[in-house]
Amino acid sequence: MDTEGLRIGRSIVVPEGELAERFSRSSGPGGQGVNTTDSRVELSYDVLRSPSLPETTRARMLARLAGRLVDGVVTVSASEHRAQLANRRAARERLTALLTEAAAPPPRKRRPTKPSRAANQRRLDEKKHRAETKRRRGGRWD
Repeated sequence: MDTEGLRIGRSIVVPEGELAERFSRSSGPGGQGVNTTDSRVELSYDVLRSPSLPETTRARMLARLAGRLVDGVVTVSASEHRAQLANRRAARERLTALLTEAAAPPPRKRRPTKPSRAANQRRLDEKKHRAETKRRRGGRWD
């Protein structure tokens, strides 16, 4: 396990103490141990009250994760592996990916461009050529 916490993007690190893990029994097949081992992992992070997030990043994350938050807390779960340790790793990777995507800066605004004069001329020439081709097809049936 990472001892420093989760790295979000290049500069933000969420300390281990701000993450909350819960364990429960996984559903589905698993043999004799399925009813005795708590291998399912729920990893939670309080985006709203975390002291390690800059305000601008927090606002961006709250807006982008609005549908997934419950009282400002985002939760991911992992239960696809039989071992609890493997599920803990999977949950951390999932949460890291989710938070990194939510914290990413907005994309640059598109700067509108005009087609070049040559491109415009090619387009008009192609239109004339196509019109000429269609005009030559078939005769008049008057």
